[in-house]
Parts: sequence; structure tokens; C-alpha cells
Amino acid sequence: MIKRILSAVLALGMAVMLSGCGYNAMQQNEEEVFAAWGNLEAALQRRADLIPNLVETVKAAAAHEKDTLTAVTEARAKANQTRISPDMLSDKQALAKFQQAQSGLSSALSRLMVVVERYPAIKANQNFLGLQHQLEGTENRITVARTRYNEAVKKFNFSIRKFPNSLTNSIALNLERKEFYQADEGAKTAPKVDFGGSKS
Repeated sequence: MIKRILSAVLALGMAVMLSGCGYNAMQQNEEEVFAAWGNLEAALQRRADLIPNLVETVKAAAAHEKDTLTAVTEARAKANQTRISPDMLSDKQALAKFQQAQSGLSSALSRLMVVVERYPAIKANQNFLGLQHQLEGTENRITVARTRYNEAVKKFNFSIRKFPNSLTNSIALNLERKEFYQADEGAKTAPKVDFGGSKS
């Protein structure tokens, strides 16, 4: 009987200790990182899904710009093939490779927009204007999702380093810090996607 009482008291004590040492909070913070990553991936996929229609619209009026159109198509394919799962968010090299593929796609899109500037007929095309609006909105979503992901990473990384969470993590969870989604090398702003809608 005494053994049972001691076991119950010990179990209750452990439960109280775990609730005060960040055990659940750290796991909740990690889930927030995963959710934020999922939202970022969804925004990046939305951009990738718009590209085939964009390329076809430009191709109809500027078929001889084959090199640029091919570059965009190839960059999209590479970005779609470079995947990263939530359990790889602690892998700096894997995330860097993913970011590099996405950066290559942004760069190819920027080059395509330079080509579009030379074709007033494309800029006046209603299909193109619709795609322009969607792509601009998507770029904004990507920026917001990237910011939210980095905020979730910051919160999680701090939660596994602060005391007593750090002790709990080293004994019970062994959660690894997550990597931030970095801006393109040397970039101070998000990639500019300008379809000629703004006048200087």
C-alpha cells in the first residue's frame, strides 16, 4: 500500500516538474515551427504553380525569347525537386540548398520580367495582367510566411536554450535548434517582380 502511495506521489511530482520545466512548451514551439514551415512551403508552391501559365502567356507574344523562357522553366523544375521535410529544418546545408533553388527561381522570374518590358502587347494582355496580380500577391505571401517562420524558429531556439528547459531538453527530448530562412546573399529586399504596372 505504501509503495502505491509513493508511486502515485512520485508520478504526481514528476508531472508537476515536467509542466514547470518546459517539456510541453518546447514541443508546442517545435510544432509552431513546423506549421510555419508548411505555410511558407504552400506560398512557394503557389508561386511555382503560377509559372507555367505565365511562361505560356509570354511565349505567345515573345516566342523567340526561348533562352529566358527555358531558364524560368528549368528553375521552376529545380525548385520543385529540391524538397525539405520538417525534420530537416535543423540541417543548415539542406536548408541552404532549398533556399538556393528558390533564389534561382526568383532570379529567373526577374529576368523574365525584364524581357516583358520590351513587349507592350504582353503587358496589355488580360491573362498576363491577371497573372501579374496573382504573382505579386504570392510574393507578398512568401515574404510574410518567411517572416513568421523565422519568428517561430527564434521562439523555439530560445525555448530549448533557456533554463530549466535546456536541462529538460538534454535529458528528455534532445530537440535540435532550427535554421532560419536566410535572405538571398547580399539581398536587402524581397525579389522585385515588376510587370510594368508602376510608372516612375
